[in-house]
Amino acid sequence: RHPLATFFHLFFRVSAIVTYLFCDWFSNSFVACFVTILLLLSFDFWSVKNVTGRLLVGLRWWNQIDEDGKSHWMFEARRVPTIAASTEAEARIFWLGLIICPVIWTMFFFSTLFSLKLKWLALVIAGISLQTANLYGYIHCKLGGQKTISRVTSRLFGTADVPKRQSRRISEDGTEEHGKTGTR
Repeated sequence: RHPLATFFHLFFRVSAIVTYLFCDWFSNSFVACFVTILLLLSFDFWSVKNVTGRLLVGLRWWNQIDEDGKSHWMFEARRVPTIAASTEAEARIFWLGLIICPVIWTMFFFSTLFSLKLKWLALVIAGISLQTANLYGYIHCKLGGQKTISRVTSRLFGTADVPKRQSRRISEDGTEEHGKTGTR
């Protein structure tokens, strides 16, 4: 069980949303609100990508640049069932937080756009981008090496040569890593 990881998985996400909603009540400074929310979103992105995803559902993703300067997206999943590493409730909390928050930021986008509060638009777009990047990475990890996902990733990130070079290695912690998709 990982109660601290579960707490921080939701803490930064919810804090960014609550701060966005009520920041005008506590501060008249747009810059202070903008920076505070952006920092919360950044803390959330980092903690979800590097800590809570690994602990709560056994998934992780990252980008690796080889010596030739080519970008390789790495996706990894545990070999053992996720239930052994964490509880089913923690996994549900992880996925619900991962899915619901980008939806909320998308609603903020449309409300900001239609209410013509354009100075907040850059912040909302940053929120959508960071939240959606984590969601996309973890969905890709969860689905594994399905061919359609690999093709979409290749087209989206311009790394058509990645599926050709599927390197495989075993890391120190027993994780099997592949160039596109790994399982643990």
